[in-house]
Amino acid sequence: MEKDITWLENTGLDIQTGIVYTGGQDKYISAIKRFYSNYGKNRESIESYKAAGDYENYMITVHALKSNSKMIGAGELGKLFEALENAARTGDVSKIDADTDDALAMYEALVSRLKPVEEMGDVRAADEISGDVARETAEKLLGALDDFDDDLSKELIKKLSGYPFRITQKNRLKEASDLVDDFMYEDAAEIINEIIPAIE
Repeated sequence: MEKDITWLENTGLDIQTGIVYTGGQDKYISAIKRFYSNYGKNRESIESYKAAGDYENYMITVHALKSNSKMIGAGELGKLFEALENAARTGDVSKIDADTDDALAMYEALVSRLKPVEEMGDVRAADEISGDVARETAEKLLGALDDFDDDLSKELIKKLSGYPFRITQKNRLKEASDLVDDFMYEDAAEIINEIIPAIE
């Protein structure tokens, strides 16, 4: 049964884009819940990395927020985080100093409009798996790839695809699946190791 998400129309999100990116309404709501619940941790990380001049980890954090914002249909916020990511990559500290607070203010404002998601309970698509299960599955998959176990590798990749990855990691997982089809197990394992850190 589909849940009532009409309240989202007043948040400024591009709902249809978000549903397309995430692959369905349940996965979209799940992505919004994670976006909402990770706000405090992400804000604290950005502020502490900026204060410490740790622009490498700052860049990693705003990159993830750029992807997450775009995934839920928060295009303008995504553009702000993308500009900060580029500033961190090129060492443009003045832009980081000038624009971080504005991005965080927009982030906070959006999160406050998403508060009703707290009342929606646990929302998961039928094939969606948790972060703990995804990490466990990824470790088993690395073992199967190391053993050149074709059938088990394919089964575990299918299970891992139930984790609500960002679009970048989804595409990489598809590449890993294609590599398994071509018996290129070491290359597939490299991709799995690359996407494991994205599991929250």
